[in-house]
Amino acid sequence: MTTTYYDALVIGSGQAGTPLSQALAQAGWKVALTEREHVGGTCINEGCTPTKTMVASARVAHLARRAADYGVHVGRVSVDLAQVRARKQAVVDSFRGGSERRLREATGLDWLEGEARFTGPKTVQVTLLNGGVRTLSAEHIFINVGGRPAKPPVPGLDGVPTLNSTTIMELDAVPEHLLVLGGGYVGLEFAQMFRRFGGEVTVVQHGPRLLWREDGDVAAEVAEIMRQEGVAVLLEATTLCADLTKDNDIRLTVRTPDGELDLTGSHLLAATGRAPNSDRLNLAAAGIEADGRGFIQVNARLETNVPGVYALGDVNGGPPFTHVSFDDFRIVKANLLDGGDASTAGRRVPYTVFIDPQLGRIGLGEEEARSQGMNVRVAKLPMTHVARAIETGETRGFMKAVVDADTQRILGFTMLGLEGGEVMAAVQVAMLCDTPYMALRDGVFAHPTLVESLNNLFATLV
Repeated sequence: MTTTYYDALVIGSGQAGTPLSQALAQAGWKVALTEREHVGGTCINEGCTPTKTMVASARVAHLARRAADYGVHVGRVSVDLAQVRARKQAVVDSFRGGSERRLREATGLDWLEGEARFTGPKTVQVTLLNGGVRTLSAEHIFINVGGRPAKPPVPGLDGVPTLNSTTIMELDAVPEHLLVLGGGYVGLEFAQMFRRFGGEVTVVQHGPRLLWREDGDVAAEVAEIMRQEGVAVLLEATTLCADLTKDNDIRLTVRTPDGELDLTGSHLLAATGRAPNSDRLNLAAAGIEADGRGFIQVNARLETNVPGVYALGDVNGGPPFTHVSFDDFRIVKANLLDGGDASTAGRRVPYTVFIDPQLGRIGLGEEEARSQGMNVRVAKLPMTHVARAIETGETRGFMKAVVDADTQRILGFTMLGLEGGEVMAAVQVAMLCDTPYMALRDGVFAHPTLVESLNNLFATLV
């Protein structure tokens, strides 16, 4: 079989692979990009874009039910999930279509729709979706194949219908009672969403808190918000087994601190983590090392143990966020095309959990900083003390900052509150500029904005 040689081969068209393939082609490299499913990766197709579109629909339903709180009276609120789904899909198709169009128009870039698999060092066989096989080789190979929802090892789970973060968005009707395994970002976004759509929801969390990476006070406040909206939250709950009742409902047997419970629901969502899509690549043939879970091992420049082969995005086991994948692209581009020396060392990763109110986070939490023995001061301000939150009737949550007591620099910031992700970004800019907290305490911000509340937050550090 004839082998076609390229300067660069990009496997996977996620949020690193797509811009990297275009940048390399624009720089004059001969580039091939392979994609076995759809352009844009998880973000556009099953992650950020569709979920946040549906979160927006759920928020509208929530606000409509609260309309009387604002002196506005409406009739009974109902949700047409099929229409919500259609709106979601229209946005996805638009985003994906734009990406596909740019790939087709790129000069020096061959886009192959098919599944790539290593057959030797720096050699890949691509099984094309429209039939046929191509063998490709390149001096530089970039793996950006992402991940997929993982199924928890619960006895009996294979025998019951189970939704994941992709399939749940394809429902045409609201579940009567949704059981959610997992109290992380994904589980909580869907739990609140489907509660607002009108279904009963129960979250089963194995650990002692939701969102285990967050400080205890943050996690407790999130749990309280969920319960306020009617979501049942079970903590320290171990799922012993799953089966079907005689009425074909889904039953989970769960061990809790108060004893064993049988939970029954119409639908079950497994939201307990993700697995890398490296298992279909035949990494061994190329000598590429992965850890026990399948995440490809890379150094700070995102290069694997094989020189010239890189892994970007979720598949390398870094923080599973779109902006991290895109930053991986920027690092590789800077080093290969711009003569830079970029790396992931010291990279601060912000994130937002799109529950409502949002949870925005950058840097260290209080517990993390204290566990490292750091000398810190902590500022905290409830949203009930924020003018904009009061005016909009959105006073749940709080903001919290961790400051180095010796240098006065901001080590971390968390906001569980109205537009928490947006306010977090303002603090992140201050951290990027190595600005002492006093600059935010004394800065003149427009009134009445949410960012203005940073004055009051940092004023608590007396």
